[in-house]
Amino acid sequence: MSDFRQPMSALHVRLDDVSISGLSFDERYRVIQSRDPRFDGQFVTAVRSTGIYCRPSCPARTPKETNVSFYATSAAAHEAGYRACKRCLPEAAPGSPEWNLRGDVTARAMRLIADGVVEREGVPGLAARLGYSPRHLTRQITAELGAGPLALSRAHRAHTARMLLVGTDLPASDVAFSAGFSSVRQFNDTVREVFGLSPIELRARRRIADHHDPVPGLIDLVLPHRGPLDAVGLFGWMQAHAVAGVETTSPTAFARTLRLPGGPGWFEVRVDDAGRVRLRARLSRLADLGAIVARARRMFDLDADPLAVDQSLSQHPELAPLVARIPGVRVPGAADPHEMLIRAMIGQQISVAAARTALTRLADALGERTTGPEGDALQFPTMAAIAERGHEVLRGPAARVRAVIGAATALAAGDLDLSPGDDAAEQRAALMAMPGIGPWTADYVGMRVLGDPDVFLPGDVAARAGAAAAGLPADPAGLTAWAARTAPWRSYLMAHLWYAAPVTASWRTPTPTPTPTTSPKERS
Repeated sequence: MSDFRQPMSALHVRLDDVSISGLSFDERYRVIQSRDPRFDGQFVTAVRSTGIYCRPSCPARTPKETNVSFYATSAAAHEAGYRACKRCLPEAAPGSPEWNLRGDVTARAMRLIADGVVEREGVPGLAARLGYSPRHLTRQITAELGAGPLALSRAHRAHTARMLLVGTDLPASDVAFSAGFSSVRQFNDTVREVFGLSPIELRARRRIADHHDPVPGLIDLVLPHRGPLDAVGLFGWMQAHAVAGVETTSPTAFARTLRLPGGPGWFEVRVDDAGRVRLRARLSRLADLGAIVARARRMFDLDADPLAVDQSLSQHPELAPLVARIPGVRVPGAADPHEMLIRAMIGQQISVAAARTALTRLADALGERTTGPEGDALQFPTMAAIAERGHEVLRGPAARVRAVIGAATALAAGDLDLSPGDDAAEQRAALMAMPGIGPWTADYVGMRVLGDPDVFLPGDVAARAGAAAAGLPADPAGLTAWAARTAPWRSYLMAHLWYAAPVTASWRTPTPTPTPTTSPKERS
């Protein structure tokens, strides 16, 4: 882009008269006056007099109200002719929690774009996943956000490039292809257009505190998030459910192997001494970085708005002590949707410890051997392997074994597919149509795979125990009726109830080996 385009056209949707996250123009303007970091990533502020867009917490002087326009995404601001602020770097903000809170086509598209679907499959592939023609999808997203799928994907690539430039010492050519650009020239042009800096200039601006001595073959990045963050609960949850060989855990870190489009990968998430969430990754193909970042963010619920959740739940006297005890609670997501379904089905009606044992046995027998940073590791078995040989390894009631193998067969054949871009109701219906899958499993998978913040599991044994401990109704019908008042944050209510249950206390107590606990299971 050689010249500055006039902001706004018929397709450039500003937020002057359209509410986002329930905020009016005046409310958003007060947000930027107060420089409230909670709203970083939820919208950007474009200033007509400078041609720059900023995150809401930008420390620069607040622009005049008459010079301000608000955009839902940085891609829309860039399409309207603005470039990113060099001071606050809006691309470094956490993602918007709105895309998990909403379940419409735009939100589903945003989740898939973050996972790299456009880079891998193009706009036709994205449209096919969502059930629309490419033209209709582009028109619909542009009308709402001011930028189409290609522009949104381009912004995502620019964000990935920025992370690599400031967080690694990779050569610029490696950064270009890792971020999904088709050529170094395209990479250079995009970085200049979006940030107003060349890649070399952008790398030179990184803070010394963020720079680490590079480990050969490893990428080390900071994952921005909104605080507070209940890291104790997240790592305790991961430790209690870890599959040996595939996942390794400690009270302060979680690592696992993962099957990615370009081959096997490995990542580790940890919280450093400064309270930042850091990601280390080793990939077969650098272009998979965007996908692994998106999956790590979903797995640790890093795009959540914990202050909004805590404020809402704290309004209920029964929950206020729980929120005060655990501020910033998160709902763990799924790194692999298909794997998540198999794990949920195997874990039905048995304890967490028994499920870990069964899953570890399955991974050891059918998983693919790979090499991690610390030696030999396992990939979780493919659906084809489970479909073909699961009967040799799985134990328990014959009906459950048949159900697991049937689900794996459907996933391997493509008759059933799960992704973060699914429509929630359609995904639930597809799962419920499978033999051996009941409401608890279908809803639990939706919570973990879609990041849906408003899922409630009334038959969950541990949640009912936590409800009783908190003075809430403990019967399914009574608890369901009471929980309705906490919408749209019932998934976070579930997390608080799980942690309130005496049987899951060990999840928040760091131990080398998790104590066996009773798992919340459905009865069908």
